[in-house]
Amino acid sequence: MLKQCPNNLHQPRLSRQNQWCLSICGFLLQTQPIPKGNFLCEHHTFQGRRCLSTIPECSVGLQHQEAHLPHLIHPLSWRCEKCVMSEQQQSETEPAEQRMSQEVIQTETGHEEDDDAEDQRLQNDRNQQGGETNQIISSSDVGNSTATVKILLMPERHMITVAFTIGLSILDLKKHFSFKLRVPLDIIQITLDEKSVDDDQTLMDIGVQPHGMVQFEMSSLDPENYPMRPDKPQQEYNMPDVITVRVQTDTETYQDVVVEIERATRRKAFLGGFRHTVTKTEYHNAAVQTIPKKRPDRGIECFSRDTQTVELKHQDQQCYRNASTQMTKIGCYVSNMEDKLITPGTYITAEEYHSKRLRAVIKLQSHVRRWLAKCFTDNLRQAKDQHLAWMENEKRRKKEEKEQQIRDEYRRRMKPESKGDFDLLYNALKKWREEEVERINVTLSGAERKAALCALLEQETQFISSIEQHRMAAGTRNQEKAIQAFLNKSAEPKRWRAFDGKVTQMDTQFTIRAKELRDLYSSVTQAQFTKDERMDVLLTLKHTVKEHKCKLTQDIVDLIDREMDLMMRGVKKSNLDGLRKRISTLFLQYIKTPPFNPQVSKLLRVPRDPADLKKNIYLCRGCNEYQSCTDFALNTNTSAVGLCHRCMESQREDFSLYKNILRCLRDTEAECSPEAEITYLLQDQDLRYLVDVLWGAQSALSGWKDLHDLMLVRWEKHLDWSPWNCILLTKEEAAAHLKMENIEKAYDVGLIRNVKQKHALSRKYFSQIPAMAE
Repeated sequence: MLKQCPNNLHQPRLSRQNQWCLSICGFLLQTQPIPKGNFLCEHHTFQGRRCLSTIPECSVGLQHQEAHLPHLIHPLSWRCEKCVMSEQQQSETEPAEQRMSQEVIQTETGHEEDDDAEDQRLQNDRNQQGGETNQIISSSDVGNSTATVKILLMPERHMITVAFTIGLSILDLKKHFSFKLRVPLDIIQITLDEKSVDDDQTLMDIGVQPHGMVQFEMSSLDPENYPMRPDKPQQEYNMPDVITVRVQTDTETYQDVVVEIERATRRKAFLGGFRHTVTKTEYHNAAVQTIPKKRPDRGIECFSRDTQTVELKHQDQQCYRNASTQMTKIGCYVSNMEDKLITPGTYITAEEYHSKRLRAVIKLQSHVRRWLAKCFTDNLRQAKDQHLAWMENEKRRKKEEKEQQIRDEYRRRMKPESKGDFDLLYNALKKWREEEVERINVTLSGAERKAALCALLEQETQFISSIEQHRMAAGTRNQEKAIQAFLNKSAEPKRWRAFDGKVTQMDTQFTIRAKELRDLYSSVTQAQFTKDERMDVLLTLKHTVKEHKCKLTQDIVDLIDREMDLMMRGVKKSNLDGLRKRISTLFLQYIKTPPFNPQVSKLLRVPRDPADLKKNIYLCRGCNEYQSCTDFALNTNTSAVGLCHRCMESQREDFSLYKNILRCLRDTEAECSPEAEITYLLQDQDLRYLVDVLWGAQSALSGWKDLHDLMLVRWEKHLDWSPWNCILLTKEEAAAHLKMENIEKAYDVGLIRNVKQKHALSRKYFSQIPAMAE
């Protein structure tokens, strides 16, 4: 019984003697010598005809040819005399073999010496076979002949081998590699023997012979953006670029032909084969790689009818299937316990079927639309809830900010510490007095009015006295805090951050000395010590200052001896407060002296040269005293020196709200434009003029007058902030204003005209500053 060949798609035909598979799928290749015996003629089988006689019955005999194919299977071809004669007659009538330019790219990773040796070997083989090869190629086919072109990619020195037609130009070669290497055509440069080659030259012009070889060097004019990197072929190919095949041209005449190997990147199609049943040898059919024969031109223009006919489709249909059944018979019993009785149901017409499908589709659509509507309403409801929650949070946040603002202002009034707190108190007192005066003038007259004004003046005097007492106490506390901060800063160890982020600290001899003096000063100023503890502290202080002899240390020692003498006589502590104050003051002066405490030299202000002070001395118009130029506050429109800082403080004006607006403006501009300088040139008085005088201390849109809720933002957000590119708005209005793309369409013409007028006034007022004028 014949078996299906595993490497062949056709049912094999086997000879009776040795069971050879005679497939018609292609050229027969065999890997083992043919055993002795009677065989069928292979040529007849290849042509699709069965030979009527076996090989031993051929009258003339056998024709045997062996083709030497390196790296391939050596085939043995067996033909009868009739087949050989028919082949010779057919070869005389057939036209010359057409050649096709095939290419293959192979990346050689070897060294340059190996490439040169391989090139030399191939060139010698071609020179030996050049005479015979030139006889085969006619003069008309010279331009269509191919040559082996090797391209050396620089600077990585990768080698690419290409079979190229010698009649094509260097420009065609560049186009080919531009497509393969994915680089622009204009940056490819090809050289031969370190000389550039013109694009219009062909390989024949350079001197390349048919089936010869030439090597070029290819480089990129822009290696950074477009480097030369070849596409790597599949790694399983180990075939050479060119092989030599010996062909029998006549009886006992052979000719060597150079064959170029095409390296296809895809796997070849399997065309069938067979396996010998005795030797288990596998035979595969080879694929034809030549171009099919072209039809002769009859001179008649033909048109395709593909667009005029129906497009055909192939559709698989279910084939008949045979099934076997078994029934109970004599000698065979089949149980019917699991049999089922199937009865036919109601017949459904096509109309009923389609109507049922339509109702199902409508039902599905209704459910889907209901689901989509539900999702849409859920999204709307969720968006509404989020918006209401946001509005509630904003309302709560504004309320909390207002309460926090009231608490801060109340704390500043009840426990004032800084100058701004006392200015707030004096400003509140001034407003209260003006309201009371207005009320008295409206409600009273004559002697009652004068008596009420006198009582108001006396009450205001008491308030001012109370405020001054708080200011003096706050000044004392602030002075003690400043002294303690100064001592702590001088006693701090040296710190630096390492590469891993850790902070390293180091105490020097100067920081240790400053720390000892700081602790001693804290003990001297401590008032809760007993008599013995106070005596120990004074003795320690006496031994510390005795290390240096000067007038200051002598005064400190004399005061320490006086206090110790008075304490021995039993004087009360309250009577020693003045003496102890003098001791602590002199010891603080001792600590601030660099020869006694070298660490404070980096913290003290360097005294200026008296000669320089004479050049920058000005007269204050308020106190009529000469002060340094640094003691005067200068505004943007100042043309002459006015009042000093001390006289300005006596005016008791509250700039806390304007300071908050200025601080908010600087923070906002620091995020938008870190290099902006104009906001740091403005002072509190300048911002007060900008807010109160130019913008009327109210929002330009809503007219809101609470300065806690107002802020200055850019009028045109793509330009830097300046007094002539700003607008005063509330925080909510400012957030909406910055989101606008076109302010000309968003605001009314009257509002835009009013804003531009205020910008013109601001430019005229602030143009005196050189930095702003630029």
